[in-house]
Amino acid sequence: MKNRRLALIDMGTNTFHLLIAEINPVGEPETLVKLKESVKLGQDGITQGAIAPDAVERALQTISSFKAEIDKYNVSEVRAVATSAVRNAANGTKLTTAIHEQAGIEVEVISGDREAELIYYGVKSALEIGSERSLIIDIGGGSVEFIICDGDTIFWKQSFEIGAQRLMDKFFINDPIAAADVEAEMAFLEEQLQPLTEAIAQYKPCALIGSSGTFDTLCDIDVKRKGLDRSCDPCTESDLALSDFYEIYDEILKKTHSERLAIPGMIEMRVDMIVVACVLIDHVLENYELNKIRVSSYALKEGLLSEQLKLAEK
Repeated sequence: MKNRRLALIDMGTNTFHLLIAEINPVGEPETLVKLKESVKLGQDGITQGAIAPDAVERALQTISSFKAEIDKYNVSEVRAVATSAVRNAANGTKLTTAIHEQAGIEVEVISGDREAELIYYGVKSALEIGSERSLIIDIGGGSVEFIICDGDTIFWKQSFEIGAQRLMDKFFINDPIAAADVEAEMAFLEEQLQPLTEAIAQYKPCALIGSSGTFDTLCDIDVKRKGLDRSCDPCTESDLALSDFYEIYDEILKKTHSERLAIPGMIEMRVDMIVVACVLIDHVLENYELNKIRVSSYALKEGLLSEQLKLAEK
């Protein structure tokens, strides 16, 4: 049996990801390519329910560059999924049609529930969740997925359309963010996340597992502050002490865009969204009494890969 090559594309609201993996005859994957591009699909349009023309152009250019990589590696199977920005946009179908016409890639627009499921599989590929009940959080630009689970079972999951781009449009009015706007975001989250509050009371998770994105950046900032270099160790799992999170959070709240960008470990694509995302993390930690933060660098695209491997076994 020959090796298979798969390309997996995650068209997120803020970032597009490409993962190309080679699967050997015994079903073991080797990552050949891992790319991410800051497309900002939700910028200037997400709160109006449409993808702005400039964002459409950025999306098409990024998919074109991904297609060049896919062709270079002679990939036999391509799966592309789109999430919050596309599924909620009046012109989302127009974008996926243009991608198919220009790149020959068929895009599957997935529900928030399906997104949460794939994130769970991705996190399971990165770390041993174990028997302890945990709350997985994936903070996207358009939506946030919450999954209460252990290593064997999803007990509850839900996607909320309160992603970082939406929170920015609503609450990030001043830079640095004003205390009143932080309080307003907290009040908004308390109202919006009532279903999560009820699920937490029922299932009582102990730990927070942050999936990729903002949490990766927080870990990068943390290790830089400690004089370490996370890039030397391509780990899939990290821990972030609660005290370290709050030190970084306090610093981020006080700084302007340029000052945040100067923080070692910060990346430009996350420099503004991380502010409202950290407020969300603080809200969760404070209200649900979670005792630790674990971070998975794997998310939706790795969940897709895990699913493809399981299908191949059948």
